[in-house]
Amino acid sequence: MMKGKKRILVACGTAIATSTVVARKIEEELTKRGIDVVITQCKAAEVPSKVDGQDLVVTTTFVSGTGNVPVIHTVSFLTGIGMEQDIEKIVEYLK
Repeated sequence: MMKGKKRILVACGTAIATSTVVARKIEEELTKRGIDVVITQCKAAEVPSKVDGQDLVVTTTFVSGTGNVPVIHTVSFLTGIGMEQDIEKIVEYLK
């Protein structure tokens, strides 16, 4: 089991609807697995200024400026297709 809260930055184009859907689904799925997370939402353009201290970036659009923080680019949380595989990738990155 992972110790401490894991920090995930969720980015989309405008940080309104899409990132909210993605953030809620990630939080729901990780909570089911007993993983304590803090999720922050932002616009893709804000990623470089918000990435410090994050364990992972999950995005539905291209982002840059993430440094050494891993990035998962996915639309599976919107389509439902491949979501389970993406959750497993997220879990692996957070270990």
